[in-house]
Amino acid sequence: MSIIQIIKSRRSIRKFKDMPVESEKIDHLIEAAIWAPSAMNSQPWAFVVIQDRSTLKDLSDNSKKFLIKNMEKFKVLEKYKSMLERDDYNIFYNAPALITIYAKNYGLYPKEDCALAAENLMLEAHAIGLGTCWIGFAREYMDLEETKAKFKVPSEYSAVAPIIVGYPEIVPDHGSRNNPIILYRK
Repeated sequence: MSIIQIIKSRRSIRKFKDMPVESEKIDHLIEAAIWAPSAMNSQPWAFVVIQDRSTLKDLSDNSKKFLIKNMEKFKVLEKYKSMLERDDYNIFYNAPALITIYAKNYGLYPKEDCALAAENLMLEAHAIGLGTCWIGFAREYMDLEETKAKFKVPSEYSAVAPIIVGYPEIVPDHGSRNNPIILYRK
């Protein structure tokens, strides 16, 4: 597949097969991530990999509680409140793995650099038959000092991209894009 075919066919996966992702494949995805460009070659990324199902369930439950408790700070999420309140809703969609990309707070654009790393990771996952989804619901909770301490993340790092990974059970249909808005061309 060409790069553009990989880009156009990648989808956010929210239904996974009940099978673990091999450690070698996780390592391969992280290798793809670290080859992303970064401002001044700062490479500000660090990774937390969680494959333990009970830890993932706890993280989902705690993230939901945190968002509900702090809904006034996240007004854009109010439309999801009833979903977040459901006991059976898992923000990680029961995926077998979560890779969270953290940015060390130095350099020019560490969060943007880590977003580029996340895109590399997601595209490579798709290229090797895995599915991913960036889970925005988890970012704030993964960035709390007590959460970072639990996973040995130094305080100078900020959570950027919590990405679930697994073997897709259902792949959504082909998406579409609006025509680009080109503000200026000479």
